[in-house]
Amino acid sequence: MGAFREQFKNFLLNPVLLSCVCSWMCAQFIKTLIALAQHRVHRMTELCALLLWRTGGMPSSHSALVSSLCTTIAFRNGLASDLFVVSLCFFLVTVRDAFGVRRASGIQAKKLNDMGRRLDEKNLITYIPLKVVSGHTPIQVLVGIVLGFFIGCAFSLL
Repeated sequence: MGAFREQFKNFLLNPVLLSCVCSWMCAQFIKTLIALAQHRVHRMTELCALLLWRTGGMPSSHSALVSSLCTTIAFRNGLASDLFVVSLCFFLVTVRDAFGVRRASGIQAKKLNDMGRRLDEKNLITYIPLKVVSGHTPIQVLVGIVLGFFIGCAFSLL
């Protein structure tokens, strides 16, 4: 049991994990501050959702996390390591998804909801709106990447 406890402690103190968690939390915190400044938060549940898991907005927390992951692994294991290559591929897929696929599916969901609402108003169908998943603009992704890079550097160099 002592060996497991020691491994679990080392896992929780791993700089790669800490940089990922920190970058995610910083991005969510910044996103929340921006929403508060723009008066887009009206209830405590919205505030909690923004802080913990809401997607979309400035900066991209997904991009910050994978950028931090990639940066920390690069410093700890080197650019030529297999682990860095895996993290770089994960980074590229995640970033592409952040402003490509997720953004397109969010736009499609908005259009389908609009059409469904109009058909429902004409009593042609009973429409239940789709959840609109908002993707990111390129600048939101870029700011997330920069944020994650600097947090990854900080955890690697400290």
